[in-house]
Formats: sequence, C-alpha cells, structure tokens
Amino acid sequence: MEPDLSDTEPIDLVEPERAPSRARRLVFAAAAVLLVVVLVVGAWPAGPLPATPAQAADRASVRVLTGSPSSIDPARHGDLGSAQFVAQLYESLTAVDANLQIRPALAESWTVENGGTRVTFTLRDGLTFSDGAPLTAKDVVRSWRRLFDPDNQSPLASLIADVAGARALLAGQTTDTATLGVAADGDRTVVVEMERGGADLPTIVSSAPFAIVPPSVGIAEITPDPGKLVGSGAFTLKRVDRDSWTLQANSRYWAGKPAIDAVKMVTTLGGASPVDEFEAGTIDIAPISWMDASWIRYDRQLGPTLRSHKSLSVTYYGFDTTRAPFDDVRVRQAFAAAVDWRRIAALDEPGSSIPATSLVPLGIPGAPEGDFIPAYDPEHARALLAEAGYPGGAGFPELSFIASGGGYDEAVIAMAEQNLGVTINYASMDFGSYTYRLATDPPQIWSLSWVADYPGPNDFLGVLLGTGSTANQGGWSNQAFDDAVASATSATSPDAAMAGFTTALGLVRDEAPVVPVAYGTSWALVRDGLLGAYDNGQGILRFAGMAWGDGQ
Repeated sequence: MEPDLSDTEPIDLVEPERAPSRARRLVFAAAAVLLVVVLVVGAWPAGPLPATPAQAADRASVRVLTGSPSSIDPARHGDLGSAQFVAQLYESLTAVDANLQIRPALAESWTVENGGTRVTFTLRDGLTFSDGAPLTAKDVVRSWRRLFDPDNQSPLASLIADVAGARALLAGQTTDTATLGVAADGDRTVVVEMERGGADLPTIVSSAPFAIVPPSVGIAEITPDPGKLVGSGAFTLKRVDRDSWTLQANSRYWAGKPAIDAVKMVTTLGGASPVDEFEAGTIDIAPISWMDASWIRYDRQLGPTLRSHKSLSVTYYGFDTTRAPFDDVRVRQAFAAAVDWRRIAALDEPGSSIPATSLVPLGIPGAPEGDFIPAYDPEHARALLAEAGYPGGAGFPELSFIASGGGYDEAVIAMAEQNLGVTINYASMDFGSYTYRLATDPPQIWSLSWVADYPGPNDFLGVLLGTGSTANQGGWSNQAFDDAVASATSATSPDAAMAGFTTALGLVRDEAPVVPVAYGTSWALVRDGLLGAYDNGQGILRFAGMAWGDGQ
C-alpha cells in the first residue's frame, strides 16, 4: 500500500501571479540551500541520534525540508528551490554524478562530431512518460523549443546559446522556434547542430531546464495537478498541502522504480527550528545554518548526523552598466577598489564563507587558477572617481542598492561610502519582488548568488555576462570578453579552453561589471541510515538514488 505522508486535507491549488524571472537559480546569501551532504564532519564518541518509533515503522518514505517552488515547469523556473522539484518530476537526457562526471539518463549514449558542431544523442529503447505514453526524440525537440517561446522565454535559455539558431531567438530576430538547430531522426535519435562548443552540450543539458515534458503541456506553464501531472522523472506529484508536497515513486522511471516510495517535501515549518524538528523525527534531511552547525559538530547525538560540502556557488555584486554612473568603467573600477572584498568574506561565517578568487567557484572542472579579484586600494579608488569627474565624491548621484538581504551588504556600503564619499540608499526585497525588479528595472547596485547549472566555467562567464544573455542583469557588453568565451567554448584542447577562460576572467576583474565575493558551504542534518542523500554541489538532491540502509 502506498504511504500517505500528508497530515492535513489537500487544498485547492490557485495559480499565483508570477513575476518574470531572468535569474538562474538565485540563492541569496540569507537563504538555506539543499546542497551536497556527503562529508561527515569530525568524530564523536557517542552513537548517532536514534530513530523515533514513527521513523522505525516507516522506511518507505523520506521527509525533506525545502522551500516552496515558484514553478515546476522546466522551461519557466529560474531559481534553485524550483529546480529541486523540477528535477524529481522530469528527467533530462544526461545527469552529473557526485564526482561531477557526466552520465547517461534518458539518453543511453551521445557523440560529438564535425569538430564540435554536431552532437547526436541516442535515447534508451522503450522510454515512456509516467502515464505509459511513449517518450521519443520528438518530445526532446518540442521540450527544448519551449525554452524559446517568444511570449514567455525561459530565463535559462542562454545555457544553449551555442546551438544553431538560439542566438537569433534570444535576440528576438526571429520568433520561429523551428529554426532552433535540434531535430529528431526517428524515435530514438536527436541531432543538435551547433555554432560552436558542442563538447560541453551533454553536460549542459543535464540541468533541469532541459528535462523532457509530455506533448499535453503545450506551451502554457505547467501547473501542479496532483494525481494528473504527467512527468518523465523518478517521481510523480501525489499531493499538495499548505506546508508540504508529497511525491510518489514512478514505476515507469527509466532506471526502475526508486527504492523510496514517497518523499514529503516540507515547504514550511511555521517558524519552528529545523534542528528541533529533526530531533523530533519529523524531518529526515534538514538544511541548517552555519550558526547551528558550529555547535552541532560538538554535540554527541546530533554531531554524527551533520554533513557539509563546498558548494559550486558564488556570491557577487553587480552594477547596472547601461546607464550612469556605472556605464563609466572608471566608476566601476573605483567601487571595486574601494571595498576590501577578501576581508569581508573572511570575517563572515568563517566556517562557511570562503573568499572568492574569481567568478568561477572552486571545484569547477577546467576553471583557471589564480586570483581575479580587484585589489583593495582606497587611494587608487578615489583617484579613479576623480578622473571620472567626481573628486572626493562631489557631484556623485545618490545610488540605489537593492538586494534580498545578503550578509555582506552593510559592510560593502560602509566601505564604499567611507572611501569614496558617496551616498548609497539601501533596500531589501523578498525573493519574488527582487527577481521582478532585476528583470524589469535593475537597481544601480545589486547582489546575487549563483549555483552551477552544470559544472563548467562558462556557466559563470558567458551565461552570466555574455552579451544578450538572459542572466546578464547588469547589461554589460564587451566584445573582447565574448570573443574570449567563444574561443574557450570552441577550443579543441583543455589548454586552449583554459587560456580563453583566463582571458575572460581577467576582463571581468579589470572592467568590473561584477565583483565576486565568496564561495559557499552547505550544512545539513541527515538521518542515520539514509543512503544516497547527496547532490553534486549544484544544490539538488537526486531522490531517485536514495534508500534506507539494511536494518534501518
């Protein structure tokens, strides 16, 4: 019998109004994120926290603390919290494992040909959606075209900007999605024509936006419909309540029915502490803050359940480069030199915050080594501002700095005002309002965190700062940067790719459209005996791989 994990009656789903989002998996500094939970921190003499009677009786289910999704549509979501849901309900052609290696998923194999300008995927035989309908190459083509719907373009469509026809669609030069270079050759073959850089495509399309949806969804946004939603992932949607979503294992999943029958994704604790709820046995996986982790690591019972991992994420500050004053590179350079970015990161949550060395996080394969952070030099900063026409800050306009509550904001403002003699007006907004503001009217200064869509340097370079990219909130455009990224993504050797990305990072440092501050570390409590409760640093747990150990 299928376990019913809901504690309340189901509610009627009302589709909320959603602001358009250009932000990819924005994880703001104050937000708790489900990230890799692999490494046990330290060693304790006492045994792990024992299971409660309820836990011992129910080993067919898992309860995970997460946030509410803004969308469950692969082509419409733009944040990490939503991607956590999308990745369970819909499957992509490939997947990235815990070691950041690309693995087959719906596609059993692929080839890169013609000097990287053609990628051919071969789907597994006998694939079906959760309702038993065949899943074919035509479904892949249709699903990827949905990303470029001219009336509701995906905030993540730029991830495949190198596919033939994609740039014209992104720029609005055409609205015909049939011009995208993706075609079906029979039921099991998908052929992708590339302008350049095809070697990374199998890794890129492992991310949630490229998951495959059934024909019935059309181009409209997918809405949560328990019991009726048809997917391609390891789980289906069974129930939605005010404080949780219940997912049921998909018996038609390509890898076989998952070992866990049901996952209850708890979206709110109503103000209760995640640590208290974990101890009470109502949550099996609970993301926690560094403040909690700092004492839990020494706790005899909770200590063995603590997990941490360096995430593939970066927090950075950006400027609106499309208008004064930050359309002047000297002003951007002045602000970059006026703040001691390394010191700010080092002092904030010393067990969690790692000072950034570039826009590309540590651990990304192929990332250039070296320091690409602007040097702290207040005297030089004042000289640059004077050169731009604002000696001592005289005549400089009051600035608008809007964020979503980042942990470094006050320090950044204080140092910029002190060293430059400027005035910065600060406001904090909730997640939804903030993403809407970034998409429609970016403030002069803003801050974001970005988690890897796929483990490659370009996800933090061309995707974030390329001319015309949907994730380029500051509107920066630099031909030398675009050329360096193009050189890297079309390179035929690792050394050539490294050289291109190194040039691109140097331009980001020198032109200062954004300034990276810190890389993150995640912390979570994981129930003893729960196997496979990890992600790969991209912030998404793969529920299909979880299971309770023998005897648990």
